[in-house]
Amino acid sequence: MLLLRSLLYQVVLLGSSLLYSIAILLVGWGRSKHLVARLARSWGVLNLHALKHLCGLEYRVTGIEHLPREPSVVLSKHQSAWEIIALRVLLPLDQSWVLKQELTRIPFFGWALNRLDPIPIDRAAGRREITKLIREGTKRLDEGRWIIVFPEGTRVAPGTQHTYGIGGALLAERSGRRVVPIAHNAGVFWGRRSLMKRPGIIDVVIGPSLQTQGRKATEINALTEEWIEGAVAALADR
Repeated sequence: MLLLRSLLYQVVLLGSSLLYSIAILLVGWGRSKHLVARLARSWGVLNLHALKHLCGLEYRVTGIEHLPREPSVVLSKHQSAWEIIALRVLLPLDQSWVLKQELTRIPFFGWALNRLDPIPIDRAAGRREITKLIREGTKRLDEGRWIIVFPEGTRVAPGTQHTYGIGGALLAERSGRRVVPIAHNAGVFWGRRSLMKRPGIIDVVIGPSLQTQGRKATEINALTEEWIEGAVAALADR
């Protein structure tokens, strides 16, 4: 039954991604960024409902009151595909994601991603891409968009940790914007390379925003990593 439910949801995920990608591409020609963002959020809402009703997978959020009023830099734990869906819904509407540039080359899905003002990064290019992230990220923050970064750069299994990249923290330092740390345990229910979606309740914890003015990127990164990993460990101990 678990396999069947997971397969049914996979059909919903793939089908909705294709249909919404086409819709975003059609709307994108009209340059309506607000409508494009609403379509992306609608895709997230549909998939969260499908996960609940098909897989018995729900979520609860604590700390939503910590979200600042002004656009900020979000640094989030990355364990599965779930948070890619959920953060579209949970965070303010206007978002720009830092992502691998090869994702933008996927037919339809990647083309639609480009309509959402992402910041594609070539991870092999090194320092040049960090400069691009700071330049493009500051521009989008000034335009009123939130920047979402997975500082570990890839999905990590529960109980493990990758090195936190400095890019998001550097953007926060140079722009003077707050950092919002997010922890969760989505990987316990939806593994990083697993088809199975196990029933349960994913916990998402939004931490107090971090004031970055007067702080160096290394300090910002260390404080963010300490909070996220501590919160993830606390969720595992429940």
